[in-house]
Amino acid sequence: MSLGGDDGYGGDYEGHEVRRGRGAAPEGHLTRTRLPEGDGDPYGPPRRAPGRAKPSRNLITVVGVIVLLLAAIAFVNRGDGKDGDSSGGDAGAGGTEAQPTAPTGERPVDGKNATTDIASGFAKSEQGAQSAAANYAVALASADMTKSDRRHQLVSQIFTSDRVDGLQKKLDRAYSKSFLEKLGLDANGNAGDGMTYVSRAAPIGTKTTTSTDTAATVEVWCTGVFGTAGEGSKNPVANDWFTMTVKLRWVNKDWKVESYSQKDGPAPVNSDNTASTADEIAKAVQQYGGFTYAR
Repeated sequence: MSLGGDDGYGGDYEGHEVRRGRGAAPEGHLTRTRLPEGDGDPYGPPRRAPGRAKPSRNLITVVGVIVLLLAAIAFVNRGDGKDGDSSGGDAGAGGTEAQPTAPTGERPVDGKNATTDIASGFAKSEQGAQSAAANYAVALASADMTKSDRRHQLVSQIFTSDRVDGLQKKLDRAYSKSFLEKLGLDANGNAGDGMTYVSRAAPIGTKTTTSTDTAATVEVWCTGVFGTAGEGSKNPVANDWFTMTVKLRWVNKDWKVESYSQKDGPAPVNSDNTASTADEIAKAVQQYGGFTYAR
């Protein structure tokens, strides 16, 4: 779905267009077998060498692999990621270079808003800004945006305080009764009997286009499923690809959104997978939860 215009907050909400049921964007767019060898009867009992039995070479190999895996897991989970050095140890005597197997990137955030369940407390870094933008993109493209109360909670957490009031009014106009009807929803954002409204995005990657100590612009490439699942739906669930551009500002020790926009693509060639039934799609949305996205 895309909306036209640009009024500073992200769009003129008059004359919006429904596109595959995606939510409103306020800035214009929304083995091999080894046989026995040697002499003897191949059908007879196996020969046993005198003396103490030696351990199987395969067993030794398996045990060795398990030990290495456990060591690797312990290494990756060492520390809390807040000591500033994630290089994974010294590179030689007194060295500081990262080892080839050292983990990179910052650990996911620990904080989460109790009301909206959206991650918070992102790092003041380029990676932190990308993590924030990815999580916010998921929220802004979610089905919660069609419900007034839930939408107001999301906007209050995601956006800078000076943008909240104006954006609330504009989004309220965007999610009008007529717009919701085109999505197969009533005025309160609820689907009809036997119907399930689906709007879920998944970030594929992020890119920072501008960055300073207190501001960043991040593009989030997403795919997702959008539409209404149910027999007779006029807006069946389909997949979509889009890129959301999120402008962020560092406020009160966290990244907040000043504005955002979205455009179609980049989209790959559609595969030949058989489409699932509406019931399967509805159950999948209810049974599979989302993620907290962080670099």
